Amino acid sequence: MDVKERFVFKITGESVKHCDGVSRRDFLTAGAAGMVGLTFADLLRLEAQAGIGSSNKAIVNIHLDGGPPQMDTIDMKPNAPAETRGIFQPISTNMPGFQICELMPQMAAHADQFAFVRSMIGAEGRHDAFQCMSGFSTKDMQGFGGRPAMGCVLTKLIGKVTDPAPTYVDLMQGRPLVRNSARPGFLGPSYKPFRPDLSDIFSRPLEKGMMGELSRLGSNHTTSLSLNAELNADRLANRNTLLAGLDKIRREVDSSGMMDAMDRFSQQATGILLSGQFADALDLSKEDPKIVEQYKPKWSVSSQRFSTADEPKAALKLLMARRLLEAGVRCISVTISDFDTHSDNFNRMKYTLPIVDHAIVTFMKDLQSRGMLDDVSIILWGEFGRTPKINANAGRDHWPRVAPAIFAGGKMKVGQVIGSTDKLAGEAMSRPIHYQDALYTLYHNLGILADRTTIEDPTGRPQYLLDRGKIIPELV
Repeated sequence: MDVKERFVFKITGESVKHCDGVSRRDFLTAGAAGMVGLTFADLLRLEAQAGIGSSNKAIVNIHLDGGPPQMDTIDMKPNAPAETRGIFQPISTNMPGFQICELMPQMAAHADQFAFVRSMIGAEGRHDAFQCMSGFSTKDMQGFGGRPAMGCVLTKLIGKVTDPAPTYVDLMQGRPLVRNSARPGFLGPSYKPFRPDLSDIFSRPLEKGMMGELSRLGSNHTTSLSLNAELNADRLANRNTLLAGLDKIRREVDSSGMMDAMDRFSQQATGILLSGQFADALDLSKEDPKIVEQYKPKWSVSSQRFSTADEPKAALKLLMARRLLEAGVRCISVTISDFDTHSDNFNRMKYTLPIVDHAIVTFMKDLQSRGMLDDVSIILWGEFGRTPKINANAGRDHWPRVAPAIFAGGKMKVGQVIGSTDKLAGEAMSRPIHYQDALYTLYHNLGILADRTTIEDPTGRPQYLLDRGKIIPELV
């Protein structure tokens, strides 16, 4: 990618230190003890009364599209039969006794900065990123629009239309984009993610069947952020005021929420465009060229690129994520493909795993050098694992029974391995961890108690952010 190429928008239609030494997390935990069903607004009011301000902590949710093979990444089984262990060799990490795949040497050298979970359970088995974004099945509350993704929840809880950047930005491509994995669910369109079109910067070709799916979603599937060149700031502000006045009566009788969504997005998009801060974050030509070079791969690709895989420069998505964090975005979802390896699993992993390895370690180093790593919680995972047995096409099929996940940053306790599987990496044998447990821990890192905080569904009934998740105590 020519980093001097500008990212074009199109609009059509600190951590807090308190003098008393009480952290925001401690305050929320103590303040909510014994309370049930607090809204986040309640918690913020309690914070204000105690003189505690808001946090700048953030989440980066990296989805490995298709479901990564656990036995070819962080749960190697070198003593398993050949039809399970495959062709890759384990290599030692800087954590004594812990080995990972030879295709991930950078992560091996920095393993003490990660927490490796080998025992994720509860996968729905559906091919998208929705469960990783929300913790829920697509069927949960489907009659009301379904559950919202975590980033959409955060937009509801802490986002304001006056913010210079959206609370939640979805940079996912491929299947997660087509399947609308980062959807607002019953919260309605006012809380959908900002979803810039990255296709001109990062090539991720779609499967033929998905091309039809995406076209049926319409042009509003991505956030439209282009400004008519004839509209200056004053005219834009006047137009928003005029539209608000003309639409007042219709808004009062609108039950779909679309009018409010249009108002909210118009207001926020106006502020974003006029400040330029958000646009600059997505413009990599404004980044230090030396940093850009660090994110670019330094190896020769040893395997042919599969038709739906990311380019080697996909690590630059995480550079964009870092710039968005600096602009004030609180939740970012990113995807790296291609892990749907029903065929030719090993050649495809030879191509893709080095991209992931370089991307995540470079991102971590970048955050750490800027003093951001403690504030940013990172998770790297997919929608399920892959079958222990290699199929007739030299591939691995879907395996919802167990999956891997990797945590980093956010002041989490890293340098450890959590959970174990059987000798074939097919079943969790110790410390099973549910997808909702992972989401609960990420909420906790933001100071939000997911089993005490509620948001209202369309009937006005309060819904807890998660209905079964528990904190992963090993991480906090």
